[in-house]
Amino acid sequence: MATEERKKEIMEKLTKAVIEYDEDAAREGAQEALDEGLNANDAIFDGLVAGMQEVGKLFESQEYFVPELLMCADALYAGLDILNPHVKKMDLGVKGSVVIGTVEGDVHDIGKNIVKMMFDVAGFDVYDLGRDVPLDKFVEEQIKTESDLVCLSAMMTTTMIGMQKVIDNLKAKNPNVKIMIGGAPVSKDIADKWGADGYAADATNALSDAIKMIGALKELKEEAEAKNN
Repeated sequence: MATEERKKEIMEKLTKAVIEYDEDAAREGAQEALDEGLNANDAIFDGLVAGMQEVGKLFESQEYFVPELLMCADALYAGLDILNPHVKKMDLGVKGSVVIGTVEGDVHDIGKNIVKMMFDVAGFDVYDLGRDVPLDKFVEEQIKTESDLVCLSAMMTTTMIGMQKVIDNLKAKNPNVKIMIGGAPVSKDIADKWGADGYAADATNALSDAIKMIGALKELKEEAEAKNN
């Protein structure tokens, strides 16, 4: 088993590999993590995802642009390919189902994929619609799967506008469904204005908010069932 110092060294290697878009270093770091008996979940979230969070800050400060973002994502995925088969599901006491996708016109799915991964690890049933998803598809999929939660992602202000239509249509069809939105141009103010139930600043927030929302939804269902019995 790796010492704390060695563990820290491997995590830093993974983080740096993503920031410097070095696919080979990401693969090496991931393999080292497994060889040294480190938890794959830790290697993903404290190593690779931590790197992507730093990349997000560089993107926001305009030190990195879309080409760098995509190369960083390639390094992230290179590490994930090695670590994913060893991921252990967490038992967080709440299970739920979620429909997730990047809205129509938007092909940026890095953030969405990280959030999806968090849900997978947490034991949620995930229906991933991918990227550039027609707005009506979110509504159709929620009705078909009866999912508790719908997560919408956008990286551009031009595509973000479509989220409002999806939120309105979802709430009209199913007032109880919980909706979370996220992505670079999205803010809490926009989420509140458009009637979303949550706003994900990052993947960890997305998961913790989702657990709260689904917990609240389960309570509502139980109350309704109790009244009907």
